[in-house]
Amino acid sequence: MPKKRSGGGLSPTQQAAKFLGVSVLAGAVLAGIALPAVGALGLAAKGSVESFDELPANMKTPPLSQRTTILDADGGQIATVYSRDRTVVPLKDISPYMQKAIVAIEDSRFYQHGAVDLKGVLRALNKNAQTGGVSEGASTLTQQYVKNVFIEEAGNDPTKVAQATQQTIGRKIRELKYAIQVEEELGKKKILENYLNITFFGQQAYGVEAAAQRYFSKSAKDLGVEQAALLAGIVQSPSRYDPVNDEAEATKRRNTVLQRMAAVGDISRAQAADAMKAPLGLKVSKPKNGCITAVRGAGFFCDYVREVFLTDPVFGKTKEQRAKIWNQGGLTIRTTMDPQSQKAAQRSIKDHVYKSDEVATAASIVQPGTGKILAMGQSRPYGFKKNETQINLSVDQSMGGGMGYQPGSTFKPIVAAAALEDGMPANKVYSSPYQMAYPSPVSACDGKRWVNDPNSPAKLQNENSSEVGPYDMREATAKSVNTYYVQMISDIGICPVTTMAKKMGVVRADGDKMPQVPSIALGTQEMSPLTMANAYATFASRGMYCTPIAMESVNRRVGDKTTSLEVPKSTCSRAMSENTADTINTLLKGVVEDGTGTKAGLGSRPSAGKTGTTDERYAAWFVGYTPNMAGAVWVGDPAHKRKMSGITIGGRSYGKVFGGEVPGPIWRDMMSGALEGKPVENFNSVHIPDSKPRDRGDGDGDGGRDDGGNDDNGDDGFIGGLVGGNNGGGGDEPTPSFSIPEGFIRGQGNGGNGNGGRSG
Repeated sequence: MPKKRSGGGLSPTQQAAKFLGVSVLAGAVLAGIALPAVGALGLAAKGSVESFDELPANMKTPPLSQRTTILDADGGQIATVYSRDRTVVPLKDISPYMQKAIVAIEDSRFYQHGAVDLKGVLRALNKNAQTGGVSEGASTLTQQYVKNVFIEEAGNDPTKVAQATQQTIGRKIRELKYAIQVEEELGKKKILENYLNITFFGQQAYGVEAAAQRYFSKSAKDLGVEQAALLAGIVQSPSRYDPVNDEAEATKRRNTVLQRMAAVGDISRAQAADAMKAPLGLKVSKPKNGCITAVRGAGFFCDYVREVFLTDPVFGKTKEQRAKIWNQGGLTIRTTMDPQSQKAAQRSIKDHVYKSDEVATAASIVQPGTGKILAMGQSRPYGFKKNETQINLSVDQSMGGGMGYQPGSTFKPIVAAAALEDGMPANKVYSSPYQMAYPSPVSACDGKRWVNDPNSPAKLQNENSSEVGPYDMREATAKSVNTYYVQMISDIGICPVTTMAKKMGVVRADGDKMPQVPSIALGTQEMSPLTMANAYATFASRGMYCTPIAMESVNRRVGDKTTSLEVPKSTCSRAMSENTADTINTLLKGVVEDGTGTKAGLGSRPSAGKTGTTDERYAAWFVGYTPNMAGAVWVGDPAHKRKMSGITIGGRSYGKVFGGEVPGPIWRDMMSGALEGKPVENFNSVHIPDSKPRDRGDGDGDGGRDDGGNDDNGDDGFIGGLVGGNNGGGGDEPTPSFSIPEGFIRGQGNGGNGNGGRSG
């Protein structure tokens, strides 16, 4: 009985016997011996020869993972994403030199033998027996192709990859069996085509087209003889023969391939000699993968598209099914992103807020009546470096965003819409004192009531002590009077407001339910900019709410076939009557024309909107719209730590930040650029009768701000004025004189983004 060599390896005789065993088994397969015979050799262990008699359908045309291209609405490329960078090409688009080089070095008798090269097996057997090791293999190009299919199917699962590459006789038999059937059903040329498209060439390049682009920045059809030889040589060991990291080793390997091509008659020896003298001639293209490569600052929009694909059931019933399609790639996704709007958004953001600022800004634009997301951007770029982040500040937490930001007074129009739908007249007058306790009790949903604590009642106040009613809806909206809107929600109840919010797609960014408390009238619940932009699009479309969408079409390429996939469609429903929407539009035009939002005005183009500045200036907003576009701009600290007092933003110092002063101009410049060249459309305004409130004269003692003043301080302070802020004349903030019951307002202790560290 031969003994093992020292060190535990097999002796030359044992190596020969082992290899002979494989060749005998190969012969058994070729001879068509049934599985029981294989089992008699002890090879039918569970998992070793599963599905032996059936060729998987995808063995002939495996679903190769390819790059996915994401396009804007005009067809311009936003980014390419992939789990494996591959572009499948037909054999006619692969250089003849490349075809010959890979055959010469990997399987020179490819066109002479069947699936198994018995001559090659015997040659390898003899060579390995002489050397006492495994210095030469015997796998044909067809067998290698089959093995690569198994690896491709394993994807990025390390366990499955290990199973696909395990060095067992059972796997080898399975590989041989499939190789025979593949030869019979595909033929040599198709096998060669599939092999060149599936093989890994290093540097993240799968398939010859990606490899040609990576190393030489050209198509596979344009490869010269020395370039083809280099790529063919890499296949055996992509890391060892990597020309980028080891030029000398790659050159030696390339020259070996050239010699082999000459030896089998593919090229002359003179051609080989000349090619061997040539430099590698690399023109490397760096891998460009993922949303980090997106143009026009669209990295976050790109990431949102990915999140939609992975979460929407239209692309697959389960998360695993959707992920498999996404990772397989080969998708061409045309999105709703308007390049003009995206460019305008990013330009305005860059002009007003620097990425290194203590606070950030995020903005979204939506098309009313369709739900199409036209733009999405933020001041902190998509990335991993300092002042960069992967958190999409424009969207809800479930879609890759943070936990949202209190919208402050930008929520008030939703309260007004609920009241109008409930039958309240547009010239409704409330006493609107400077300060008051929350009215109690207030009806809520399901017959419940909210009751203020009689022993320590929660109070609120307006922005300025001079803001004393009575006010009607028009003036209260223009000045963002807190006590007016709290009296309003107390009058109609909380449930109509939360119901209206739901109809308009207004939900908390963290997914929690909207609480049944009257303070929601002041915008205490954290929302995302996309949510607010799309909600205001409901006003612009005269009461029709449409769910937001990001995709126009998705085409999927598998092999040489391209099919269209179904995409999520916007679902539109009536949230309020046209008259209610028209009334809100009339009210919010007043905010821009002579209220707190004058710095957001678009000149001769009709626009409407609302400012918002929240608790202790952790966040400031402007949400506005024209009949054909709606947009939201938020400014604040995503970690909810930096108050916007005594702060520098975009190179400009601010004593206190107001919704109309920082977000307003960002919105103005963004929308002006997005709307350039677009039709000027008018709102359907309604006549709101004069309520004849008591005469307060030309000025109301708040630093010169009169009935239609444009002081931006009208929505300042704690949750839109729950604690007073600037008194209009530049004085100190009033001292809070109220208490809040436990649980009365959500998100106060750690509001904003919620966890203090999600900003990136």
